[in-house]
Amino acid sequence: MKRFDKHPVVKKQDQIHPPAEKRFRARELGVQLGRFKPGRWNAITDVEGVQVGHSTIIRGAGPLRRGKGPVRTGVTAILPNEKNIFEQRVVGGGFVLNGAGEVSGMTQLMEWGLVETPIFLTNTLSVGQVSDAAVQWMVNQYPGIGDEHDVLIPLVGECDDSWLNDVAGRHVLAENVTEAMSTASSGPVAEGSVGGGTGMICCDFKAGIGTSSRKLAPALGGYTVGVLVMNNFGHMRDLRIAGFPIGPLLEPRYLDFHKRQSSYGSIIAVVATDAPLSSHQLGRVSKRVALGIGRAGSIAAHGSGEIILAFSTANKVPRTTQKMIYHMKMLLDQRLNPVYEAAIEATEEAILNSLCMAREMEGVNGNFAPALPLQEVKEILDRWKLRPKTPKPAAPPPVAKTEHESEAPTVGVAAPSAVRSAEGMKAIPLPAIKPPETGGTA
Repeated sequence: MKRFDKHPVVKKQDQIHPPAEKRFRARELGVQLGRFKPGRWNAITDVEGVQVGHSTIIRGAGPLRRGKGPVRTGVTAILPNEKNIFEQRVVGGGFVLNGAGEVSGMTQLMEWGLVETPIFLTNTLSVGQVSDAAVQWMVNQYPGIGDEHDVLIPLVGECDDSWLNDVAGRHVLAENVTEAMSTASSGPVAEGSVGGGTGMICCDFKAGIGTSSRKLAPALGGYTVGVLVMNNFGHMRDLRIAGFPIGPLLEPRYLDFHKRQSSYGSIIAVVATDAPLSSHQLGRVSKRVALGIGRAGSIAAHGSGEIILAFSTANKVPRTTQKMIYHMKMLLDQRLNPVYEAAIEATEEAILNSLCMAREMEGVNGNFAPALPLQEVKEILDRWKLRPKTPKPAAPPPVAKTEHESEAPTVGVAAPSAVRSAEGMKAIPLPAIKPPETGGTA
């Protein structure tokens, strides 16, 4: 059996024009990625009504010429409610694990708990153009905006793709935003170096857009949870696959590669579900997405923005109505745990899918992002699964109590108390406190 550390060092010239390696999604690596089954497409579009579209911009090569290229960028659009999100809003929420990034419109989302525009993902310096183009598209669709209807703030998330892209050239135009929205559809979602993920890198490998979903069993509600990420975080040493530290094993073979040093970040994750959740509950689900990001290796570094948005399609909140009260379905908090778990699993797999589906890319000034070597990774993971299991050491014998040790009962055997914590834990009775002795007067 080969040892994990006996692979040759990979040189850049060996990767720029390698034999075409078939790309496949993370599930085909053969490792367990959670206990819940994915939806039909294993994508955010498994949530009914959700559509995704991309516009990808790749042109030029060689030295950076600001405003000219090379260009490796784009925009991704997520439509939560097909193309009617303005009139039939959905409930939304979010969470910021580390705020070294931006999602425009998120302040209002957190305040109102409503999503009323498509969600866009792009590069850092194109947030303004994308927001402007989205406003123009929506004004054309709904001429009453700014008159009979109030104004809106599009949700636009960003990551820094400057290692491969002429980011200061701001090459994402209104036509790209229109293309992303007009081509948005349900069904399979293109992954890797597409749309907003075109110039993104994860753990020094080419990454970009990734998505995954989980379908809960009928006994757990039968709900679907889908996640889409624009993935751009981490060092190679950070990468984990199903808990296995694959990054440290691959890192010595890429010592000759010139890697980015100062632009390590970030990740934007978008969660969709048909579970009837409130804005507060969606915020709680978003926090669990951060756990999925951590499973893949992120440490939420100082300069890395980990920002999560979430929405539920179960309740459509009309923009205009003559009614005084809107009745909303809401899942009981006690039933949230499977949704949490599904969100964690789908997030981890979405990140891995972005890596597995992306091909190598050379960008500005010859900067190069290699593709994750899938066959090599699969071989390592296969050997890891077949390795002999180390037996657990025998438990030490119990230590006999001395006569001087306290006989106070433990939590498990303490009698129920009239006072319980929020979790219903039994309270341990405390010893009585003797009153202080008072001295007499002469």
